Amino acid sequence: MKNTGHPLESWYAATASLPDYPPLGDDITVDVAVIGGGYTGLGAALELAQRGLRVAVLEAARIGSGASGRNGGQIHTGQRVDPEQMQTQLGADAARQLWDMSEDAKASLHALIRDHAIDCDLRHGLIHAWHKPAYAADDRAYADFVAGYGYDKIRLLSRQETATELGTDVYYGASFDAGGGHLHPLKLALGMARAARDAGALIFENSPVESRGPNTLTVRGGASVRFDRLLICTNGYGTGLDARIDAHVMPINNFILTTEPLSDPAILPNDYAAADSRFVVNYWRKTPDNRLLFGGGENYTPWFPKDIKAFVRRNMLKIYPQLADMRISHAWGGTLAITLSRAPFVRRLDDRTFVSAGYSGQGVVLAPYFGKLLARAVTGDARDIDLLARLPTPAFFGGRLLRWPALVAGLSYYALRDRL
Repeated sequence: MKNTGHPLESWYAATASLPDYPPLGDDITVDVAVIGGGYTGLGAALELAQRGLRVAVLEAARIGSGASGRNGGQIHTGQRVDPEQMQTQLGADAARQLWDMSEDAKASLHALIRDHAIDCDLRHGLIHAWHKPAYAADDRAYADFVAGYGYDKIRLLSRQETATELGTDVYYGASFDAGGGHLHPLKLALGMARAARDAGALIFENSPVESRGPNTLTVRGGASVRFDRLLICTNGYGTGLDARIDAHVMPINNFILTTEPLSDPAILPNDYAAADSRFVVNYWRKTPDNRLLFGGGENYTPWFPKDIKAFVRRNMLKIYPQLADMRISHAWGGTLAITLSRAPFVRRLDDRTFVSAGYSGQGVVLAPYFGKLLARAVTGDARDIDLLARLPTPAFFGGRLLRWPALVAGLSYYALRDRL
């Protein structure tokens, strides 16, 4: 879906102050050009500016108006790929390094919020609820494995404990991660932009890149940026920008609603975030003004459903049928990006060009930090992105023309398996 700015029906946009940044109007020369004004690009720009480099961020629409300002705001632990699987793929040492990297990313996020006084409604605690009994064994194995890394913040909940924490009895149990949490994602993005600007980064909105040369970008209107290094940080909104990325990163759409303020105190009484074990995951939390913010359902087309409220509401009512008469105040969609393996696509594409994309739903923690890692690579320390580049991210089947039907067929199979 093309990003044309903040969705009019977004609760996030309705509850954040949206500063304006100018479009690029004149030719400029920088050390590093960043395409994309979301978490990754802003994290990179902040780090580069703090290191004294001249950096420009080019955002096609508005800062944070892509996935960074539309997502569920959930803080998850670890990489998207299970650490035991990474150990099988890369060996014990590399898997441990990638785990430590994800914990560094979480600590970096908290430090970013604290050091730059970003008011983004940060809360702690996340529940992973099992829609089938078999997922109890998976979560128990995961908790045991990461305990070997010294991570002791996960505990399992009985079915009754889960019902008490969630306010619904539809799940068979859950795991609780005290190291997880949730926040207002758009406020985070806007706070990062402010911090990057204050550090000296140049930020331009409504400046889509229309052509690209070896060391030059030209935006709509004709102004150009001459650069020494280029960071592509567009995630799900960069299709067509670089074929080397398109082969490995696929945009998909996900949808969220918010209700009117709740009157039922039994729903999420401890203000934790929640997500379930379905392949097409449901995820939810409460807002500071006591609304239920619920995400569920996705599609794989260039278009959003005509009635997003109805599209998401049916999933919400399977979990909270008691909300059948509750009015939906806001509903919106956003485009994220996945890879075939669900591992992020992070690497040096050539001597000038670096990319980080395909967070597969865990961008709140990983994207700001991976932007910082891109900045480190530009300034000479590429060890972390070289490690990330070892994660398998095979090309999607069928190339540009056939990858969509292949993806839809595959994801539809897993979605069907959820219902069996």
